[in-house]
Amino acid sequence: MTRPTAILAEDEAPLRAELRVLLTQLWPDLNIVADCVDGGQAIEALRLHQPDVAFLDIRMPIADGLQVARSAERKTHIVFITAYDDFAVQAFEQGAVDYLLKPIDHARLKMTIDRIVARLAAGQPLDLSTVLAQFEARLRAQPERIKWITASVGSSVRVLAIDDVMYFQSDEKYTRVVTANDEAHIRMPIKELLPQLDPDTFWQIHRSTIVRVGAIRAVKRDEDGKLQVTLNGKAETLAVSPSFVARFRGL
Repeated sequence: MTRPTAILAEDEAPLRAELRVLLTQLWPDLNIVADCVDGGQAIEALRLHQPDVAFLDIRMPIADGLQVARSAERKTHIVFITAYDDFAVQAFEQGAVDYLLKPIDHARLKMTIDRIVARLAAGQPLDLSTVLAQFEARLRAQPERIKWITASVGSSVRVLAIDDVMYFQSDEKYTRVVTANDEAHIRMPIKELLPQLDPDTFWQIHRSTIVRVGAIRAVKRDEDGKLQVTLNGKAETLAVSPSFVARFRGL
């Protein structure tokens, strides 16, 4: 019997590696024929391999997951990887595609696998047009993400690019804004700041801390078994609270 084939398309290497490990454990018969770091590679992999399943991150360079899905053959079953819980469920639950929320939950992935296996066995045809249009409309309706922050540095005010921020951390009445070479403060609390940040770029790891994923150098356990994040070029460590440990599953 021919093994089902799949491609993985996720620009964050740790998430892509985690998904591969989980799929190997939960779906050992699956043959992963390509790992893709952007939408361009994913479109080419679809053309070359015509896989049975494509796991596609919504937010990717070159081409996003929706563009990649539109290039797929009708036989390819699509699974989107997304950080947007509120409308992903509504857009996908009744559609021909499935979805995984970041961080990936074992039980949810197992349910997704079972659904795909059943569809493959039944030879169920796919019609992506309606669900893709529905999701694209919801995606466009999302609020604009902030690109600049006006913050206080001593007695002066500076404008910081969001791309330069390594992490945010609550500090009594203020929120610290930490870059590679500087530190400033804003009056906006973490809970109001978080919805304005791209969830694929910034992760909340503690009720008082939001960190840029790309700035993380390592995640290690301390002597008490609690997770600690270290950042590129920074000596301090950031604690990961139990509520957010799932983001670093497998450590």
